[in-house]
Amino acid sequence: MAEPDVTIFICVSCTVDGNKSEKPGRALFDAVSSAIGDKPDCSTVVKPVDCLAVCKRPCTVALSGEGKWTYVVGDLDAATHADDVVAAALSYGATLNGIIPWKERPQCFRKGVISRVPPTSFRPEEQGL
Repeated sequence: MAEPDVTIFICVSCTVDGNKSEKPGRALFDAVSSAIGDKPDCSTVVKPVDCLAVCKRPCTVALSGEGKWTYVVGDLDAATHADDVVAAALSYGATLNGIIPWKERPQCFRKGVISRVPPTSFRPEEQGL
């Protein structure tokens, strides 16, 4: 099986205000996994992560792909943003470098970006740095 174009990592240990019985990240993981499962031609996988260390901004996801910038996005809601996560992942997968133009990002991704991490193959000199 070929490597996926996109991996969606979803923190499943996030809680709301320290309430350990409420795990919105797990609900988001389930919703996104279901939505991706409904797209058999999609080269995207969804993986649970114990912690993305962004506890003050649950739910948090990271979009990652070989040779692409990784996005970390927080403040997501399982009930309303699962389709946005899938849409962002599909847009991300369609890029060469992982950078989704700002106007093409779902609204929650415009507001929720925590960081953008360069790929290990990043060459500063290619950007004139």
